[in-house]
Amino acid sequence: MSTWALPKQSEKFAISSIYKNMKKRWSMIEKDDFYLIINEGGTTLGISKANKNAIVEVDGYAFKDLNRNGILDLYEDWRLPVDERLDDLVKRLSIAEIAGLMLYSSHQMLTIRPEMANFFGNEETREHAWDLAEAQKAFLKDDNLRHVLIAMIDDAYTAAKWNNNAQAFVEGIAYGIPVNTSSDPRHSIAASGEFDMGAGSRISKWPQHIGLAATFDPALVEEFGEIASKEYRAMGITTALSPQIDLASDPRWNRFKGTFGAGSKLVTEMSRAYCDGFQKSEYDSEIKDGWGYDSVNAMVKHWPGGGSGEGGRDAHSGFGKYAVYPGNNFDEHLLPFTEGAFKLKSKTSKASAVMPYYTISYNMDKSGENVGNAFSKYIIEDKLRNEYDYDGVVCTDWNITHDMQDFESPITGKPWGVEEMSVTDRHYKVLMAGVDQFGGNDDAAPVIAAYEKGVIEHGEAFMRKRMELSAKRLLRNIMRVGLFENPYLDVDLSNELVGSTEYMDIGYKAQLKSVVMLKNANGLLPIKNKQKVFIPMRRTEEGQNWFGSPIPAIDEIPVDLDVIKQYFDIAENPDEADCAFAFIVTPETKGYTQDTGYQPISLQYRPYTVRNARKTSIATPDDNRSYAGKTVKCRFEPHLDMILELRKAMGNKPVIVFVETANPFVPAEFEATADAILLDFCVLPEVLMDIVTGKTEPSGLLPFTIPKNMETVEKHSEDVSFDMEPYKDSAGNHYDFAFGLNWNGVIKDSRTDRYR
Repeated sequence: MSTWALPKQSEKFAISSIYKNMKKRWSMIEKDDFYLIINEGGTTLGISKANKNAIVEVDGYAFKDLNRNGILDLYEDWRLPVDERLDDLVKRLSIAEIAGLMLYSSHQMLTIRPEMANFFGNEETREHAWDLAEAQKAFLKDDNLRHVLIAMIDDAYTAAKWNNNAQAFVEGIAYGIPVNTSSDPRHSIAASGEFDMGAGSRISKWPQHIGLAATFDPALVEEFGEIASKEYRAMGITTALSPQIDLASDPRWNRFKGTFGAGSKLVTEMSRAYCDGFQKSEYDSEIKDGWGYDSVNAMVKHWPGGGSGEGGRDAHSGFGKYAVYPGNNFDEHLLPFTEGAFKLKSKTSKASAVMPYYTISYNMDKSGENVGNAFSKYIIEDKLRNEYDYDGVVCTDWNITHDMQDFESPITGKPWGVEEMSVTDRHYKVLMAGVDQFGGNDDAAPVIAAYEKGVIEHGEAFMRKRMELSAKRLLRNIMRVGLFENPYLDVDLSNELVGSTEYMDIGYKAQLKSVVMLKNANGLLPIKNKQKVFIPMRRTEEGQNWFGSPIPAIDEIPVDLDVIKQYFDIAENPDEADCAFAFIVTPETKGYTQDTGYQPISLQYRPYTVRNARKTSIATPDDNRSYAGKTVKCRFEPHLDMILELRKAMGNKPVIVFVETANPFVPAEFEATADAILLDFCVLPEVLMDIVTGKTEPSGLLPFTIPKNMETVEKHSEDVSFDMEPYKDSAGNHYDFAFGLNWNGVIKDSRTDRYR
């Protein structure tokens, strides 16, 4: 590289007679829907067929003429340092173009399913799932949007084809800024909410975050990041809206399963490993400073931590808007960011993006405001930017500038603390707090209006500088992963890589390591000999899914019997069985209904009546949000009935309970009736059977405390992880942080020494 004549800041180059005798150092290869340009000893470029002739040759090398002006502009010169290129580009952009960069799209669906027909707000006209919808063309062209959140995807082939179509579309617009596609976590087995909607398509399968935490193995998490980033890049995804590194200090929070648990040291080290794995590129894939063609920007969330919602409630809904700190433990919630994601081992140094949470960190803003974190200048500018020297992208969580339509719904607007402001004023407040980007916004108009408001208050020069600052941060994350040079994918190679047998096998081994065995009475497990197993029907009462849609009551066999038959014979009734398997799900309640108002979030199956809750809420005591004395029912109560009835039916024959674990729970209701208990953090049933039959020894550890009862939960401080009395089982074991069993008993190894 040192032999190249790098252009000075003021110079521009054109194809002219001075270069005619220069040896041509590039060649072009035609692919299905784009061309590859191979620079001898330089960077490989990708260009759409429509722009095949938009090439500038300098010093014998080829460069993409992204703005099609016939000259090599500094931002188009792949030989230059990223920041020098960006300085040139941001000066060229209009305010409307910068406003477009500051948008992050609503969820986009790369599927043609009947239920998604009107998702884009207009009649579905696409022939294929990889075609651009008219609404997508509109926000890419008219609003200059370049950051797109992809949710459901049919398969990797579809994702790669859509990527190539989108990149070709924007390559012909203005300065040819590529699309930065992002995703919420995709590698879990089942989708359960907005934050992991993409799960379920063909891709390597791993435990959820809380299951990765149960391995207590940061090296495994880094390996996950390395594999997941390669799969993401093969689908055109260059930003991960993950990891979720909130300290899970309250066991009732409905996003608990998306975290790395309750121990700040473990969460910090897992956060660092995850970001290192996703962001680093090595060897031929590296462009510079650890960034390159295997890199995926990690957007860590949620600053300054969303795990301390009052009463365990979640801020997706209006009733959960407040995070509280009765234990004065705000600073511990920062550690996964400041000591983990911002202090990486790899050359990428720190996570490239941060997402503040919806919550109002109650009475933590030194200015006296109580507003959502992205609206708070103290939380963003003073703490994150200045105190912790963070200069990456800060992007709001989705829809915080939209109006709230439904206090109870998790998919409404979330302008917490600024509900009375106009949409323009909300955007302006976010801008002035130091945030760069608006999650869930497809429309540039309110960003431009916020800029104009700033011009009136601060002058044009001030606001232009402010907008350019965010533009440079946003473009940096696009440029250093190589998108300006080659955003195109070989769709057949993508289809081969994503969900490959090799990656599936590695993910499967990680699932095995995540399972926690809580109980194994009399050394029941493993079951070496093929036996007859009875699996009872399981009933779940009617309720609502995460999006608020009704779910009918269901009676079902809760596991794929064809899988079980690979390991055991199936008994038709308890009398014929040698043992029984009970599959249950941890309790789940909501925290609020229009009929009852605020109510408790219970971790037990039987109806729970509150006797120890605060009489007055911490947040807004004058508008009391307490649920003291109220009773709540859990729609999973029949799961408990199933276990108790099964125990009676089986007599002295073994009952093994598998708990699909989203949150800690109160095991006192059934523990004594179970001979063995295993926690499943969203793994395949084959994984559980491999452990039960001894093919693999359990090695997972609890990444949280399982509480003795709801009384200890109600008495604890939401911001403190380990102030609850753990449950003590019939064998005398305490279900505390880092507890787990293997065939020899309680696990004691280097992990428990380090973290317990």
